[in-house]
Amino acid sequence: MFVSVLPAQAPPNPAPEPHPLQDAHQRVTLTASWFEQNWSTWFGIGLRILLIVVIALVLRTVIQRTITRLIDRMNRTAQAVDGTALGGLLVNAERRRQRSQAIGSVLRSVASFLVLGTAALMILSTFRINLAPLLASAGVAGVAIGFGARNLVTDFLSGVFMILEDQYGVGDNVDAGVASGEVVEVGLRVTKLRGDDGAIWYVRNGEVKRVGNLSQGWATAHVDVTVRPDEDLDRVRAKLVEVSRGLAADEPWNERLWGPVEVLGLDSVMLDSMVVHLSAKTMPGQSLSIERELRWRIKRAFDEAGIRIARRSPGQEDVPAADPADGVAPPSALAAPAEPAVPAPARPSTSK
Repeated sequence: MFVSVLPAQAPPNPAPEPHPLQDAHQRVTLTASWFEQNWSTWFGIGLRILLIVVIALVLRTVIQRTITRLIDRMNRTAQAVDGTALGGLLVNAERRRQRSQAIGSVLRSVASFLVLGTAALMILSTFRINLAPLLASAGVAGVAIGFGARNLVTDFLSGVFMILEDQYGVGDNVDAGVASGEVVEVGLRVTKLRGDDGAIWYVRNGEVKRVGNLSQGWATAHVDVTVRPDEDLDRVRAKLVEVSRGLAADEPWNERLWGPVEVLGLDSVMLDSMVVHLSAKTMPGQSLSIERELRWRIKRAFDEAGIRIARRSPGQEDVPAADPADGVAPPSALAAPAEPAVPAPARPSTSK
């Protein structure tokens, strides 16, 4: 037998481990080569983003300053009536300031949203992001929100124009059609009114079709004095003028009156009475108090002068008593017909 003795096969030599410094050098080399190949692209993107941001901020600042200048011009006190003391009282400086601040805040917010939103879309486009799906989704969402919240949009736009036109403000006494009372709060969507009974009414601005403001400008007080037809008109007129002058000289009525009380003359003449009409221009919201005080003083002055007041108001005639059958509806043709009357049977005679 031949026994071959072969030497044992030696295991393969393991690969030498890279040196940490060599590994770091290799990574730095790869990074440097990648940066050298793409630095121009990233530099251009960064420069474009920086330029977009700078232009957006500058444009936003310019627009906000322009809006601020326009609001400052609106905030200047306007003379409604030139050369008169009444003109200065028609415009409330504090109210104009609050209104201009609200308008400026809304306009600045809208301008910032538009400018910054456009800048954000432009920055996304620099990264080569397809904006078509985003814009299409935003358009569909806008249409859906527009149909679903059309009342909200109507209320908001009505509130903006209401503030721009200064139709009414806090503290005004208004008649909004659906409700009336004192304005407690004015918002872009809802206006709060406090009624005469203390109730708070929430009125949507889009539902207000007409507004009657009783607190702007001035008010007018009207008083009708009814006297007997046999009274001396010159004497009645003189007494009314005396009462009117006394009211205009006393406090606080002299401040609430913005003009003299005028005796306009006879408003109507009837067989049993005559009506003398008085009118005066007053401070807004003070016409009722002026009318009550004027009636009080006229009554006392007439009693002292012996001038008799008519017993009945003009147009108040003797009305006959109402017939109770007037409120009964006539019988309908569809109602059941009345049964004919059946004569009672004749009794047999008992005579023999």
